[in-house]
Amino acid sequence: MSANPRVTTATSGPSPTSETSGLKKIVAASMVGTVVEWYEFFLYATAASLVFATVFFPNAGSQLDGIIAAFLTYAVGFIARPLGGIVFGQIGDRLGRKHTLQLTIVLVGIATFLMGCLPGFDTIGYWAPALLVALRFIQGFAVGGEWGGAVLLVAEHSPNQSRGFWSSWPQSAVPVGNLLATLVLLTMSWTLPADQFLSWGWRVAFWLSAVIVVVGYYIRTHVSEAPIFLEARAQVEADKAANYGVLEVVRKYPKGILGAMGLRFAENILYYIIVSFSIVYLVTVHQYNTSSLLLALLIAHVVHFLVIPQVGRLSDRIGRKPVYLAGAVLGSTWAFFAFPMFDTLNPALIVLAITIGLCFHSLMYAGQPAIMAEMFPTRMRYSGVSLGYQVTSILAGSMAPIIATALLQKYGSWLPVALYVAAACAVTLVAVVTLKETRGISLRDVDAADARKHGLTPVGSL
Repeated sequence: MSANPRVTTATSGPSPTSETSGLKKIVAASMVGTVVEWYEFFLYATAASLVFATVFFPNAGSQLDGIIAAFLTYAVGFIARPLGGIVFGQIGDRLGRKHTLQLTIVLVGIATFLMGCLPGFDTIGYWAPALLVALRFIQGFAVGGEWGGAVLLVAEHSPNQSRGFWSSWPQSAVPVGNLLATLVLLTMSWTLPADQFLSWGWRVAFWLSAVIVVVGYYIRTHVSEAPIFLEARAQVEADKAANYGVLEVVRKYPKGILGAMGLRFAENILYYIIVSFSIVYLVTVHQYNTSSLLLALLIAHVVHFLVIPQVGRLSDRIGRKPVYLAGAVLGSTWAFFAFPMFDTLNPALIVLAITIGLCFHSLMYAGQPAIMAEMFPTRMRYSGVSLGYQVTSILAGSMAPIIATALLQKYGSWLPVALYVAAACAVTLVAVVTLKETRGISLRDVDAADARKHGLTPVGSL
């Protein structure tokens, strides 16, 4: 699937001149739903750091023990994500990206709203954390199917030469969701006394999800499937040798799944160290003001949102590999200078450290949709990207705050955490080096290569 020198000029999506406005609508629909779902997912992450240890785990031995317990429930969502990726990947490859995305947004919205209704441990005892875990599982299950559908809806409509740019926009919706979650919690913490914030203020952020879920669902009803997907579905229906889904992609493209997992590993760990563990470190080690910390995250998320599409554009110009390599190398250095900046307790330096970390992260994150879409043929693309992306979350993002908090508790220093991040970046560095450059490749060429390799009827020839 090398893109050079065999890149074709045919597009797998709309031409940039005639259908740019239609592509923008697709991007908007993808982004709105992604903002909603990640608002809710990251709302839990922030609440786990600030609230849940007190509300749901008050009998923990220490503050850090309570936070670790809260992060363990947080990890449940990551464990559920691969299951959601498998189930919704199968549905998405068979029935389409659009209907799958409508279902995921409803599921995650219901789970998040109900989280805001849960009584605390003092009211119903151990039922409180048990119900929290159950709702977290449902939330993670739905998010597991969200990412693949959202990015592929855009990637499969995009022109070959600008796929990196257009498909990076759903990625930029993630910091927007995180920004909204941070903004709501920041507003609550500013306007309410601490006891009221812990009692009911945090719940408002979860209840607000109902409003934006309705908006996101409505917008997603007005998008269409990409022509290349409709052709691939017709191929599967007409060609008895063709198949789709998780089992098929595991059999036919195991290297692609492992490659996607390697790309994901450091990016996922780095992100959650920046946005989750940084909160733990500053609050527990330095008793840093919660509102000031949320404001720092708010500023950093704005910058992250602005940078991601520009990095996506850069991957179209100079290639996927150089940009990703830069992210892995720079990401390995971040913790070594960020934690000393945190230790100064200077608000400007704290904002700068978090912002630099998210900029390094964007070098890996922005190009992921294009790279992973270019790894798999259309008939099993949803399953392939979802599996590679979501399975890694169990070993990477779900464990990162837990491992980092445990290291801090055991050694009383940030240095082991910095070494942990650097080791993760080394894993991704190896994965990127072994990756084929696919900048500018036609997704139709990917499908054609798949058809030749497995003796199938070429997509689009039916």
